[in-house]
Amino acid sequence: MTTEINFDGIIGPSHNYAGLSHGNLAATQNAGTPSYPRRAALEGIDKMRTALALGLVQGILLPHDRPDDRWLASLATTYADAPPILRAQAMSASAMWAANAATVSPATDSADGRCHFTPANLVTMPHRSHEAAQTARQLALAFADPACFVHHAPIPAPFGDEGAANHMRLAPAHGEAGVELFVYGVTGGAFPARQSRDASVAIARAHRLDPARTVFIEQSPEAIAAGAFHNDVVAVANEHVLFVHEQAFADPATAYAAIRAAAPFVEIVEVPANRVSLAQAVKSYLFNAQLVTPADGRMTLIVPAEASGDPAVAAYLTGMTESNGPVRAFRTVDVRQSMANGGGPACLRLRVVADPATIDPRFLVDAAKLDRISAIIADYWPETIVPSQILGEAPDLALVSTIRAARNALLASLDLSVLA
Repeated sequence: MTTEINFDGIIGPSHNYAGLSHGNLAATQNAGTPSYPRRAALEGIDKMRTALALGLVQGILLPHDRPDDRWLASLATTYADAPPILRAQAMSASAMWAANAATVSPATDSADGRCHFTPANLVTMPHRSHEAAQTARQLALAFADPACFVHHAPIPAPFGDEGAANHMRLAPAHGEAGVELFVYGVTGGAFPARQSRDASVAIARAHRLDPARTVFIEQSPEAIAAGAFHNDVVAVANEHVLFVHEQAFADPATAYAAIRAAAPFVEIVEVPANRVSLAQAVKSYLFNAQLVTPADGRMTLIVPAEASGDPAVAAYLTGMTESNGPVRAFRTVDVRQSMANGGGPACLRLRVVADPATIDPRFLVDAAKLDRISAIIADYWPETIVPSQILGEAPDLALVSTIRAARNALLASLDLSVLA
């Protein structure tokens, strides 16, 4: 049966705070502080347990091989010899944010009746620009049936594409034909606009989407300047609901009119700036939440602890869920380690609408499998990484061995050593 599946990125053993993401305020503000990879990964597992408890289908994507020796070799160096900035970029665990893994169009939206994947090229940021190959390999393995799935090459540089973080979908129900929304930025501000319109248009063509059910929207320059480096920091959609900040889009009135024309069933829940400011939205990650439809049908927003910890945001959440609106409940999860590097609950997952029976079961999880993964993390993931281990004059090569052993143990436990 076709349903929505959240594929969460397992937070890798190289999770660290190197401050590599210009425009991501949390990442830059926490640069140089110690990280806690074991705690981070277990927080991510607990978030997946929350989804399972709501009756949702849950999948996983695996940490990438780190440091990325092939990428360093393409730069004519090795981890031992590379300058500190290249070591940090090669060691990045940012593939944990699976919302940037790819753009996904369900079979019901595509002219050929198959689900389409385009891995994000992530060319705007060097530390993420080498993720696409390993991401594509995992997606091809997890979604291998050519009768059900189509895999495209990443959009070529220089057209920046950052995947589902700038893509939303509206539909009367997940299994029905929907309307796909692509949000792009325009360069010229203090921070880079990471999603180009050309990339979004190319993906829509490749995925064989109906132009009448495809909408392209410019992200607000003010939102980008405020730290909304991806659209999913200021907007999220689920089935017939678009939950969006008043200042998310450059021209809200035109955007809403286009959305309503393509999706007359849509219910737009706009959060006024005088209730939750743009700065509060970005800091709390109110919109970088998982808006889901649990088994009981009560649409629920899964928010980070930081959202319920902000008085204005907490008041808005309480008022919204107690009203007669479409979002009836919210759940709080602790993903502080991810949040400190600029990624909330929505960043950690890639949404795929498909029949679970068509997916490689090694990439799907239940409570028992999450228990096994948790045990591997507890045994193998580093407890902490301090900046000098990566950015110091002499790299900590023992840390490299620990990180590789941890990932290999996880792959072996899941019968996925083919990805080693």
